[in-house]
Amino acid sequence: PASDLPPIETAYWLVKPRSLVRGTWGEAKDAASWLGERLAEYAPRFASERDGDSAHLTRWASAAAEQLHSGADVSYGFYLERPSYLSLAVVTCSPNRANAQLACPVA
Repeated sequence: PASDLPPIETAYWLVKPRSLVRGTWGEAKDAASWLGERLAEYAPRFASERDGDSAHLTRWASAAAEQLHSGADVSYGFYLERPSYLSLAVVTCSPNRANAQLACPVA
C-alpha cells in the first residue's frame, strides 16, 4: 500500500498513504478540471501524437466529469516518451461505489 504504483483496482488508491493524495474536491467538475490540467501538462510527452491532441484531451476530461458525477472512479494511463508511463486516477469516496468499506484518506 505504501508504493506509489497504481493498484489493480482504482478504489484501492484509498488505502495509499495521504502523502500520495494530490488533491480533494467537493465537485466532480473540479476534479475533472484537475485531471484535464494534468493531461495537458503531459500531452507534449505522450508517445502517441493522437492522444495528445487537444480534442482528445477535452473529451477525456469531459468523460471524467460525467463518470465522477455518477459516482464512478476514473483511471487513465498513457505511454510517454520512453521509458515512462503516466497513470492518473481520481477516486470517489464517502463511500466509494466500487468498495464502500474503504475510507477517504483525507477528511
